[in-house]
Amino acid sequence: MDANLLQWATPRQAEILVAVEQHGSERKAAAALGLSHGTVSGAIAGARKRAAASGYSPEHDMTHVVPDGFLVKGVSTYYDEEGKPRGQWVKSAVDRDRQAEIMREACAAMAESLPRVKPAEHAGDTNAALCNLVVFTDYHMGMLAWHKEGGADWDLKIAESLLLTSFVHMVEAAPKAKTCVLAIQGDFLHSDGLLPVTPAHKHVLDQDGRFSKIVAAAIRVLRRLADHALAKHEAVHLVICEGNHDEASSVWLRQMFAALYEAEPRLMVNDSELPFYVHQHGEVMLAFHHGHKVKNEQLPMLFAAQYPKVWGATTKRYAHCGHRHHVDEKEYAGMVVTQHPTLAARDAYSARGGWMSERAATTITYHERFGQVGRTIVTPEMFEAA
Repeated sequence: MDANLLQWATPRQAEILVAVEQHGSERKAAAALGLSHGTVSGAIAGARKRAAASGYSPEHDMTHVVPDGFLVKGVSTYYDEEGKPRGQWVKSAVDRDRQAEIMREACAAMAESLPRVKPAEHAGDTNAALCNLVVFTDYHMGMLAWHKEGGADWDLKIAESLLLTSFVHMVEAAPKAKTCVLAIQGDFLHSDGLLPVTPAHKHVLDQDGRFSKIVAAAIRVLRRLADHALAKHEAVHLVICEGNHDEASSVWLRQMFAALYEAEPRLMVNDSELPFYVHQHGEVMLAFHHGHKVKNEQLPMLFAAQYPKVWGATTKRYAHCGHRHHVDEKEYAGMVVTQHPTLAARDAYSARGGWMSERAATTITYHERFGQVGRTIVTPEMFEAA
């Protein structure tokens, strides 16, 4: 047994590999563990496959291992006249699943040192049966837009001011509900790292300033939203959805705010590791997905399968998504799916593609038994006139 395989083996595979080493053969290890010989052989083959994906397969002259977070894309070996390897090229590619896992681990570690927000006091009467859902989708903090191209200007200063002004108006105009669900519905940040490109396809983006400046603005404005929501509601549920523009940033934002408000019992951050999120309010199911992975019409059955207990315990069900920047609402079997518009201006890419939509954001009030009972809508023009 090659002991080097242990670093790529799963815990169960590692247990079987050690047993083979201790007992001297696969059959003896199978008898000792109470497993079939095929199960032991399969575990060893699985460990070898995982090792080969990282560049380790000595029987094939592959010994150059790629770093954690990468996968081997291809190996080219050339041999001399005696059949001995004389040189090798190893091509690697990003392992997106592993890099996401590394990101989550890093965020969790960094969050340990964050100072915690002290619990805030809440004053005033609220209606325990009501829940205010505030949705901001595709806000694209850090985007730069020019009114001569897209019809309106957009930069960090405009985005931060409009978001805070809109949220305060929406909360003050909505009923005095006990619960607030603040849904940051994906693509909150325009870019996902130091380079102004989309994570998956590397499309070049129009960006306003350095990424650290964008991060600081995003954290600052989200804290102000969370604090104002706590001042007006007894309980706040924060949902920070993964978007196609901020796959990694949504991870560290969730981790950061969960740690930041760890000492605040009235605020909870949805910790789903999948891009599908739910909150139950009495007999009402509220579901969230950015819209970049699953089509609207597929969401009801996906959430029914992903969260069967919540689905079965509710009679009114609503899914919320964004991604496409325009309004669409349709009732499917057992669930109303609402696609929300964005408050953000159009960038050059959208303008040149001919995509147009009304800019807006919505607060929807839900009753714990009756479902949707009210809406408050804001548009940028409302605050420009003021």
